[in-house]
Amino acid sequence: MKKRILTYFIYVIAAAIGSTTVLLTVLTYNMFEKRVIEDLSVNARVFSALIEKEGEERVLSALDDGLRVTLVHADGAVYFDSAANPAEMGNHANRPEIRQALEEGEGRYVRTSETVDRSTFYYAVRMENGDALRVAEEASSIWSIYIRALPLILLIMLLMMALSVYAASVLTRRLIEPIEQMTAHLDHMEGVARYPELEPFMGMIKKQHEEILKSADMRVEFTANVSHELKTPLTSISGYAELIESGMATGEQATRFAGEIHKSANRLLALINDIIRLSQMDSPAQELAMETVDLAQIAANVVEQLRLSAQKMEVSLELDARTAFVQADRRMMEELLYNLCDNAIRYNVRGGAVHVTVHPARERAIVTVQDTGIGISKENQAHVFERFYRVDKSRSKATGGTGLGLAIVKHIAAKHGADIEMDSELGRGTRISVSFERTGRG
Repeated sequence: MKKRILTYFIYVIAAAIGSTTVLLTVLTYNMFEKRVIEDLSVNARVFSALIEKEGEERVLSALDDGLRVTLVHADGAVYFDSAANPAEMGNHANRPEIRQALEEGEGRYVRTSETVDRSTFYYAVRMENGDALRVAEEASSIWSIYIRALPLILLIMLLMMALSVYAASVLTRRLIEPIEQMTAHLDHMEGVARYPELEPFMGMIKKQHEEILKSADMRVEFTANVSHELKTPLTSISGYAELIESGMATGEQATRFAGEIHKSANRLLALINDIIRLSQMDSPAQELAMETVDLAQIAANVVEQLRLSAQKMEVSLELDARTAFVQADRRMMEELLYNLCDNAIRYNVRGGAVHVTVHPARERAIVTVQDTGIGISKENQAHVFERFYRVDKSRSKATGGTGLGLAIVKHIAAKHGADIEMDSELGRGTRISVSFERTGRG
């Protein structure tokens, strides 16, 4: 980036110096030309007055070096020239400066000789007797002036280029310096020199950097948690299998150990399924199969699926659902309701109850799952939606919980723009509500 900016600066500087040099040369030559014409105008009027008083021969004695005077009759015939024989000169009636002088009183013209690279400046006036007096002077052309001055011009241009490149290099370094400092100090950008124009950009970069670090920390923590969670059931399976294999467990004991292996394997499968599901939800490429779904119907299906599980835990499961249509991914809605209800059953007490309600409220559709379980303390409520977080770890493992159910609920709610509210008290139970934007029946 620095090299590209410096290159652009050099291109612009070179173009500016070159165009300025050419422009100044042209302006200087125009001023020079104007000055020569003015001098010739003065000389022409002086010579005209001398001729009228003292004759043509008086002109020769008053001529300066380089000046040439020509007298032309009104018909264009030359009858006097200070530098040539008039008899050998052709008719000058069509010369621009002569014709203009005879018609308008004065005329001027510049002719450039390509062979000698010089310009001849002509100025003519009409005298009182009707004849034309022309004064001429040779001078270097603009190109010869430019060529003679070229070494000096090039020297000045090189000096200017060197100074400009140095200045451009310093400016580029100062321009890029805040960005380089920001790159080197992403964690502490408060003291970094910055431009007001970079504030939004730097704020965005800082936010993204913090999100990346947070995501990396979460991935490290998640990997550690996964390793730990997978290790526990695998260790149990390996230990029980080794006892059976060695013949140390026989009969009823072998049957009990086989049951423990089966239980650990089921827990391991549940854990793997939840991890895979979370990974799928984390993928930015995942697309939602959005459709109009009735949350009441989905809740009824989930309650029926979990009724046997509730009976085993001696928990009553009740449903109060009114039709509420939302735009959502049907499978994810089933997962969300299943995890909420499953958690309410697992963390309940014997003889407890789980009450599931679905009802529309103005522009929203609200799903609520309330239980009479063990409840969650205030300090733990902020963490229950984190992955692998368990309020009661021994109870969770005993009931087969993976610690990922509410994390999946949070992911699904976020993907559907839903709001989650939780109210819980230790020993009295937990109520979790998820509010969706409601839609008409599709």
